[in-house]
Amino acid sequence: MKNIYEYLKKLKDEKKLKECQLLIVNDDKQAQEASDIVSFLGFKPFCLADFRANYGDDLLSFSTELQDITKVLNEYYSYKKQDKILIAPIRTASFPLPKDKCFDSFEISFADTLNLEELKTKLYNWGYYFVDIVTSEAEVSIRGDILDICPLGSEIGYRISLFDDEVESIREFDIEDQKSSKDEIESFKITPAFLALDEDSLDEINEQIESVESDAFIKDIHSLGFWYLGELGEYLPQRLNSYVTLEALDELEEVYVFEEKRINKDKFLTLPQIFNSKSYQEISPANIKDFLTFHEDKKVTIISSSEAKVKSFDLELSNSNINFCFENYIINLIGNDEIIISLNKEIKKRRKKKVKLVLDELQVGDFVVHETHGIGQYRGIDPVVVMGAKRDFVVVTYAGDDKLLIPVENIDLIDRYVSDGSSYAVVDKLGKGSFAKLKEKVKDKLFAIANDIIKIAAARELINGIKINTDKQVLKDFQNSAGFEYTKDQARSVREIFEDLSSGRVMDRLLSGDVGFGKTEVAMNAILATVLDGHQAIFVCPTTLLATQHFHGMQKRFEEFGIRMAKLDGKSTTKEKNQVKKALEDGSLDLVVGTHSLLSVKTNDLALVIIDEEHKFGVKQKEKLKELRDDVHIFSMSATPIPRTLNLALSKLKGMSSLLTPPSERLGVRTYVKEYSDKLIKEIVLREKRRGGQLFYVHNNIASIEAKKADIEEIVPNIRIEIIHSKIKPKEAEEIIEKFDNKEFDILLATSIVESGLHLPNANSIIIDGADRFGIADLHQLRGRVGRSDKEGFCYYVVEDKKQITNDAIKRLVALESNSYLGSGTALAHQDLEIRGGGNIIGEAQSGHIKQIGYGLYLKMLEDALASLSGETKEEAKTVDIKLAISAFISSDYIVEDRVRLELYRRLSKCHSKQEVYEIEEEMEDRFGKPDIPTKQFLELIIIKILALEQQIKTISSYEMNITFTKNDDTKETIKSSSKDDDDIIDATLKFLNKKK
Repeated sequence: MKNIYEYLKKLKDEKKLKECQLLIVNDDKQAQEASDIVSFLGFKPFCLADFRANYGDDLLSFSTELQDITKVLNEYYSYKKQDKILIAPIRTASFPLPKDKCFDSFEISFADTLNLEELKTKLYNWGYYFVDIVTSEAEVSIRGDILDICPLGSEIGYRISLFDDEVESIREFDIEDQKSSKDEIESFKITPAFLALDEDSLDEINEQIESVESDAFIKDIHSLGFWYLGELGEYLPQRLNSYVTLEALDELEEVYVFEEKRINKDKFLTLPQIFNSKSYQEISPANIKDFLTFHEDKKVTIISSSEAKVKSFDLELSNSNINFCFENYIINLIGNDEIIISLNKEIKKRRKKKVKLVLDELQVGDFVVHETHGIGQYRGIDPVVVMGAKRDFVVVTYAGDDKLLIPVENIDLIDRYVSDGSSYAVVDKLGKGSFAKLKEKVKDKLFAIANDIIKIAAARELINGIKINTDKQVLKDFQNSAGFEYTKDQARSVREIFEDLSSGRVMDRLLSGDVGFGKTEVAMNAILATVLDGHQAIFVCPTTLLATQHFHGMQKRFEEFGIRMAKLDGKSTTKEKNQVKKALEDGSLDLVVGTHSLLSVKTNDLALVIIDEEHKFGVKQKEKLKELRDDVHIFSMSATPIPRTLNLALSKLKGMSSLLTPPSERLGVRTYVKEYSDKLIKEIVLREKRRGGQLFYVHNNIASIEAKKADIEEIVPNIRIEIIHSKIKPKEAEEIIEKFDNKEFDILLATSIVESGLHLPNANSIIIDGADRFGIADLHQLRGRVGRSDKEGFCYYVVEDKKQITNDAIKRLVALESNSYLGSGTALAHQDLEIRGGGNIIGEAQSGHIKQIGYGLYLKMLEDALASLSGETKEEAKTVDIKLAISAFISSDYIVEDRVRLELYRRLSKCHSKQEVYEIEEEMEDRFGKPDIPTKQFLELIIIKILALEQQIKTISSYEMNITFTKNDDTKETIKSSSKDDDDIIDATLKFLNKKK
């Protein structure tokens, strides 16, 4: 930093602004430091992303960096002043980058005339993705006279309404909920998503891509285009006046590990280097106020993001000897005649990326559960003509090829069948009544479980809890000493726990959050508060390995607070166990971290029990911990996302907190989809070995796992491999994992058993064999095993033969490849991942029942049982059978994509008020234009259904002009419409229902 500062300051003083056009640094971190200095000195920085691909790589995994490079170069070339400096990490600068003629932009304005075909061609040439729904930048969707686009670099979309070929209105819309703002805007700008190519240039690049041998899964400009720029590319250090930092030259060797199409290495060595500064030193003063008193003769600049921050450091804003700069820069330097100090903390700039993974709730062939008829297979939505009118029905098949047709307005009666992850569904027989009996049996079991939960919660509610003082400066200091800034979720969870501990009630709180999202850090706040208040705490883990990991981590964090702590697990000797137990009992220990051995200890003044991976403990074990002391605070942690429905049901009985954002220092996992080859496996293994790491190899077949081990040993001789799967005894499995953690071997060859609960920071590559046979959630979970430290993780989804796998599997894998950023799991977590272990949250493993009736219905019934035992009355859901001779369906002319229609059918079927229907109608009009007649009539049909349910009507049917309403008590009433036309029948029905209301 000091070198860059002195060099650029000299340029500025000598007014040689054009001398440094390109500054080559070693990585993203140095690029950010350089950018701050460039801005501080009054230049305009343009910072390129650190592009760490190897020549020929499939670039879908690098889409974020490439989009970033496109965006920054576009801005750089369109900025016409002389004071600009392009900052590039050395890896990025070593590849040819697009020339300035590859960039362009155009505006779309109100009242413009658009030629849609020409526009489509231009956007396609510029690298835009054409999609059903725009959910991310660089995507476009054209639906009749409505065009949605999210330009590259924009966080919002633009919705254009056309009248014929004229732009009638332009509005911004939210790409998450698809709703557009009411206000219209005049115009907006579109820049290329890849490059501003004409048809000939694009054809030329595509021809080259087609002709090359590549293991890219899909060969197109997005996955390979950057490598084949040809005449359109140039090496920037050959054209711009360039300087290179000393650190970047140190990085050179690593950049050139592989023979790749990069600029000649000597070019960097002959560039002018930024000299080593003699005049400046980097500083980090502990007490800024005192530090400044020793340097009163120097010019002082204080950089701060706000005035409030200046005051918090006890510095006077009115001090005329200090020059204040209110920016987010981080520069801390001392020179012969000046000092620059930044009050800002480093926050890693995590790219805010919208979730692009759209998971279809139901796909043809999926198993579904009908509340009355049981498990069947979803076969799609079919239009059926009934009494001369066309309606859409959901088709579900049962055993013996029986078919059930469900009107789409009642699609809420079915739910996707989800089991415990391993079971395959068995379809029921229609009309046998056996499913109703099964439901009754499960209901009785669930009542017993719910009853236990409520009894325990009620008993604890009557006890006074140990009151713990959580308002201490030392607790704030502990949070500040973490070495990173807490995420919003962490800060909120700590607040919630502190409220519980200091409330005088007994705490029973569950914290859920993905692995590595900082649950232990939250728990340590509770431990520290408890121990500083003079009480004891115990931390229970399911395995010795986890206990050891947590013990060492806490020892480091609690070092300066004088906490007396010990470990107690299966590895402790009898002598050690006795010593720890005695010390706990006489009060000479504050904290013990351990496994099941802690279930029967005696304590002196226990106030807090923390249970890690709590879904891995049974009910009886958890109750044993609560018996250690009646008023003990219980804090449980789980990496299993809690299903929303169960969360609501349980939150009445226990506190719930969740961590949904990853810590800023973690990197996303670089994901590739590849076709299997021995060469590929060898390259992956050796690449990870070169950087001193280890690998997971997932092969999900116990029968052939030994043969797979022999294959790998043949491909990569002298590699050390161990096998782990569910048939290996738990103690032996634990020993293998411990050896792996101690780096005693290189590859852990395993079934999907490794997908949860392991934190092995040195294993940063994972190969998943037969990836097309896994569900999207499993693939995402397995990917989460790597990239757990500050090292970048690599995940390889490998398939046997890409010609043999289904289109759905290809879509699934490519979606995961393009969405490897952190937090993409939230797209999955609320759908598939909640399945995992959710049944165990309530205690017993209920996999048998889940398998019989499916997870969704199981949770619904558990929620009902908890509600009814808590004294809440919940009306049984009623349905209404509508047999009106009208054509009512969401027309495929109006909404082409089946997936979107299905989503709207599901949302509309769940509406409970007219207001909800009107809101969805407004959204539909906004997204797709004015509804056509059958769609409008379907929306009215939903309103008829809502009104009928409110009035206890179970059937509405029409014949000719007669409309009959049958109530739940079987009384009937018939009215006449003015004609047999659809609109008259709807009008008469609505008038009758509204009048009755």
